[in-house]
Amino acid sequence: MGMSAEDERAASPRDEEWPEAEKAEKLARGAALKWASGVFYRPEKLEGLGHYRSRETQRNSSIQSRLKSTVQSYLEGVSAGLEQLRSAAQEVQSVCQDLGAARWALLDSADHFQGLQQMRALVEEHVQLASVVQVLPQIFSVHEVFSHTLQLLHGQRLLEAHAELMMMEHLRDDILSQLHLRGLSSAQATVLSYFSGLQQLNETLAKQLWDIVGSSLRLVREDPVLFVTAVRIIEREEKIDDTLLLEATFLPPGRPKGWRQKFYRVLQETITGAHFHAAHMDAEGSGLARHLAALQRHIVSELCVVKDLMVQCVPAHYNILSVCTTTYHQALTSHLQEILREDLDKQGLFLLLEWALRVYHSPEMMGHPDLLPEVDVSSLGPLMSPELVDQAERRYVVKVKASVLEWMQRTLEVEFKEWFREEEPETDHQGFFQSALPVIVMQMLNENIQVASLINDSLQQKVYNMALEELEAFLGRLREALVQCGKDHQQDRTVPKYYVSYLLATLNNNLALSNSVSSLHPDTAHREVPASLRAALDRMQKKACQLLLEELLLDLQPLCLQLPSRKWLSGSQLVSSMCEVIDKYAKDFSRVRKPVFTLLLMESELLVTSQYLRALMQKKMVCKSEEERGQLCDRLLQDAIQLRELFCGLGLDRNQQSLDALFALRELICLKDPALLSLEVLGFITKYPDVSDEHISTLLDLRGDVSKEVRHVVLEMMAQHPQVLPEGYRPIFSTILVPVPELPFCLRKGKCA
Repeated sequence: MGMSAEDERAASPRDEEWPEAEKAEKLARGAALKWASGVFYRPEKLEGLGHYRSRETQRNSSIQSRLKSTVQSYLEGVSAGLEQLRSAAQEVQSVCQDLGAARWALLDSADHFQGLQQMRALVEEHVQLASVVQVLPQIFSVHEVFSHTLQLLHGQRLLEAHAELMMMEHLRDDILSQLHLRGLSSAQATVLSYFSGLQQLNETLAKQLWDIVGSSLRLVREDPVLFVTAVRIIEREEKIDDTLLLEATFLPPGRPKGWRQKFYRVLQETITGAHFHAAHMDAEGSGLARHLAALQRHIVSELCVVKDLMVQCVPAHYNILSVCTTTYHQALTSHLQEILREDLDKQGLFLLLEWALRVYHSPEMMGHPDLLPEVDVSSLGPLMSPELVDQAERRYVVKVKASVLEWMQRTLEVEFKEWFREEEPETDHQGFFQSALPVIVMQMLNENIQVASLINDSLQQKVYNMALEELEAFLGRLREALVQCGKDHQQDRTVPKYYVSYLLATLNNNLALSNSVSSLHPDTAHREVPASLRAALDRMQKKACQLLLEELLLDLQPLCLQLPSRKWLSGSQLVSSMCEVIDKYAKDFSRVRKPVFTLLLMESELLVTSQYLRALMQKKMVCKSEEERGQLCDRLLQDAIQLRELFCGLGLDRNQQSLDALFALRELICLKDPALLSLEVLGFITKYPDVSDEHISTLLDLRGDVSKEVRHVVLEMMAQHPQVLPEGYRPIFSTILVPVPELPFCLRKGKCA
């Protein structure tokens, strides 16, 4: 289907005017053609063409009627709008005409406004004068009010006095504000002079308020009304301060008063001055104890008053309990620092540390049941800083050290005084010699450590370390005293009478100290004796043993000087006498405890062996025949067996003895063929590696049958087989000195050519 030429011409101008309509029409035609081609693609479908046409006709009619209705409604709205626009234009024109008329009327009246300006100035002046007239009675009565307010203050009618004071201040401030706004600064001085009495009233009121605050802890218990009145006045002034500060246009003189902050300061100064002033401080001995006890009692009592009574008398935002708690805490911190600046003794330092670290937080003070849970000082930090605690602890340790040193020195003096008594030292229940020294020393050290444990672990450890250092130093002084006593005894062996017994008691004391020192450590899991202290104990034991052995040596030396000799070879009782001396000392040694007793026996046996060997090597005798060598071998065998049996009988095992050296030396002398000496000497030096060429040479001289060639072979063999001392070897020959042979070219002993 196509459009006719007339339709195209008719549609052309419309399409040019409404391009969207043309596009919509084309889309509608296309959609209709698509629909028709889909419906009538079969011949049999053409039979329903009439039905479709009538349906579409009805549909088009319905759409056209709706379109007409819509267009009609739109046209009616447009018509109404045009009518309203015409009406509005007429009204605007009318308003413009009225405004023009008003403008011309105002221009005509401009000359009359000058008169109204003068009228306005007169009205303002009238208003000001009316205000002044209104307040004149109050201004004239100012001095009378001042006098009345002062009488009220003297009668402690504080609320009434404060009300009148506020009224006068308000009057003055209004006048000053008006003068300020009008720039009349010169007149302000006159007003201030007229109201100068306010300053005196303020000062009088403030003095009474601060006196009340200073007595607040007493007043809240006896008569809280006065204290509450003071707080109410302070709060009134705070509100006035806040209001004036918020307006910030004019701030009257004396504002802001800041009386609430002043309240806190006065309360804090009262607390500090009452208990922590220097005049109240007594830092000596028992006086400090009384001072700290009084502080404890007063602080707990006053905080209970604050918690139970004062809190109810002030607003909640005052946090009065927290403020007072903080004040006490800070004041105590400063006060303890002041006390620590004094030269406190040991007791004073202990009391201070105990009070600050234990008592202060205990249920006896700030942890008192009557104060909990409201009072909590855990957030305020420690009463004494860690640095201050450490400083105080070190000072305490120094004082304790001086005391311990004094006591130990006194104990040492008493100990050595007892040495010169005409009786043996005391014994324990087992018969071992002892004295009170270890008990006194250990008790003194242990008591100081236990006392320190009442403070804290840090102080306990410091005192423990000090105790070990002092014990080590004491052992050094005790050893020096033993050395001096030994020297004096060498001069006169009768003094002290029981010299050996007291040396044995010293060994038992040293052993008791060694066994007890580990118990000083506060921690049972770490009871190790420091190496330096263990060494000091060992030195002390060695020195006492050495002095005992020197005593034994002094008694043995006269007998050893008789070795060797022809009389000895012929069967004298020389070794029997030595055994008697040894047995006598062994009985004395039995009064010392087992470990040291065994040590003394071993050292005594080694001493006897070395002295016996030393005597043989003094070149006093040379065997002149084989028969004499036989006698020497028999005598050596008898003496060695007798000495061995003696020490075995005393409880010394053979593997702990050094007498085997005598048996080995006997074999060396008893060897019949000198040519075999090199092998025998090799075995000897292997068993006793500390033997020297001089020792062997002297022993060969003792035989009396060794040629120079054999001697050379023996010494050459020794040079080819140097010996190294094995670990744990007990030297025997290294302590024996061989006499130096005389020079062969000397003419005589007195003078060389």
